[in-house]
Amino acid sequence: MLLFQPTVIFRRVCCITPGYLRAQGIRALILDVDNTLTAHGSQELPADVAAWLETMRAAGVRMAIASNNMPKRVAPFAQRVGLPYQAFCCKPSPFGLARARRKLGVPRRAIALVGDQIFTDTLGANLYGIPMLLVEPMHEDNKPTIRLKRMMERPVLARYDRRGGTRYNTAPPENAGGGTLNKG
Repeated sequence: MLLFQPTVIFRRVCCITPGYLRAQGIRALILDVDNTLTAHGSQELPADVAAWLETMRAAGVRMAIASNNMPKRVAPFAQRVGLPYQAFCCKPSPFGLARARRKLGVPRRAIALVGDQIFTDTLGANLYGIPMLLVEPMHEDNKPTIRLKRMMERPVLARYDRRGGTRYNTAPPENAGGGTLNKG
């Protein structure tokens, strides 16, 4: 069951701060796309997420996109936001995450995954041995398969909360500990 437990949960990607990352020793992020950076299937970047990406860049945080979607979906979005990408990652398999990390040129102990799904993103990060910064989905999912996954995630998230897991509804304090990082 621990393979499905995120390191920490944030309300939105914009709640993750450079100070929080520094306090955790994280210098780079692997980012999911759908319901993490934008709405599912969208090529539009919300203004607050665009500002967050610029804040991360200004702080020297390296970033790459890693998505299970095909290049036809991921490439235009990655180009729009100016990030390298790894499409068709096959998460929860750690191999796509490894390729994305290599593109950033950082060791595993200095990188975390940011995504919105337990059974793909969280499991993938834990199998790869990197911290998982889970974000709550930006929008309610309409696809039946994703809605089913969301229902199956509820007991996992309830267990996370019962065990005292950390959740941030706003940006954490600059020196926040926020969960035990599984650095590898």
